[in-house]
Amino acid sequence: MKYIFVAGAPGSKWSSVCKNIYFSPDIDRSDAKPEWEYWHDAPGQLELMHMGAYFDPGMESDLPENINLFGRESLEAIFDAPFQKDNNGIRIIKSHIFCNHIPFLRLTWPDCPVVMVYRPDDACLGWWVKCGHFDITYPLYHKYYVDLKTMAQRIAEQNANLRANDEFAQQFGVVDNIELCQELGIANPGPEYRQNYNFSDISVRIIS
Repeated sequence: MKYIFVAGAPGSKWSSVCKNIYFSPDIDRSDAKPEWEYWHDAPGQLELMHMGAYFDPGMESDLPENINLFGRESLEAIFDAPFQKDNNGIRIIKSHIFCNHIPFLRLTWPDCPVVMVYRPDDACLGWWVKCGHFDITYPLYHKYYVDLKTMAQRIAEQNANLRANDEFAQQFGVVDNIELCQELGIANPGPEYRQNYNFSDISVRIIS
């Protein structure tokens, strides 16, 4: 497989899910660079919360809202742009708007798993605000999410589309990042990267 797609609304804590599989030796980490990092103390101490490419309308890795109107080759050009051309490894492609396009992802890339990260709307909005809201320096949320009212609407829409997706409803949640790596067929990251999703108040499901 070339990609692991990750879908989750802002504030779903999906970045922590990505971070704790990102350091698997099977992952292409060539999209990492200092200017694409965001640190915050919302978890109780200063932590690296955002890293690598984020794909959404108006973000640094700009992705059209209606990806279902685009062909596979043109979308892969966008997905591959932040990575070094000759790097081996599986690329984690994360976008909030993937929540709205799970069937399209499955149809277009049937060999690539989709990781779905879910928390209730209010929990998402509250965590996103606690983590810096529109002062978050990376990725930039202003263009597509505009203001707090719009952000709440986007979160509700994205979560509703996850819940409405038949494949989401049929999947059992995975317990932690080690089980997630096993389900994805990738090697575990180092022992410093451990995350129990129940303790983090996250629901993580995978379609592979």
